[in-house]
Amino acid sequence: DKDQVQDPYSFRCIPQVHGASKDAITYCRTIVEREINGVTDNPNVFADEDMIVSGGNFHGQPLAITLDFLAIALSELASISERRVYRMLSGARGLPEFLTKNAGLHSGLMIPQYVAASIVSQNKQYCTPASVDSIASCNEQEDHVSMGANAATKCLRVAENVEKVLAIELLTAAQAFEFRRPVRSSETIENLFSAYREVVPFIEQDRYLHEDITKSIEFISRYGS
Repeated sequence: DKDQVQDPYSFRCIPQVHGASKDAITYCRTIVEREINGVTDNPNVFADEDMIVSGGNFHGQPLAITLDFLAIALSELASISERRVYRMLSGARGLPEFLTKNAGLHSGLMIPQYVAASIVSQNKQYCTPASVDSIASCNEQEDHVSMGANAATKCLRVAENVEKVLAIELLTAAQAFEFRRPVRSSETIENLFSAYREVVPFIEQDRYLHEDITKSIEFISRYGS
């Protein structure tokens, strides 16, 4: 398209942004697997040597830092996804505003974008590291703690939020896809699109979209694994 020399970063830089997150996920997996298979008891009992040794392998810092890192990596997937949703609804490049046939009467996918933007902002709060915090207990014996449980809780919430944002992008992209017809995509994309349309129909006019988003999350879970 001669009128569009360059795509916005949120589309053009998908491999770089998603790739960085994927590398981070791979790294985090190695740390989690190492900790799962490591000795985290205290004290450590060496029966053959008739020895009991107090140690620090129980400390959760390796997992706390890793889960903080993982939350950031996952959050970026939602951040760039929401930007693509926004672009598809902006009325640019021949697509109708809010991806509805009558933007003056129907709000189309405006509200799901609100939801995605809200979730992305919430993720930014969840990405504040827990592992930089510590507070002493046990009469100062336990004077440095990892806050690993908090890091894990926040990371889980980020992961669940990312699913929702990606589901909203899928809902939006499928709607935009319809407005590009009769243009066709690859066989793989067309097959996925047909399967998706079996569970989430085209949005002809405003309707309650919570069920569409929920079904989109389920679709991603089923086909994305």
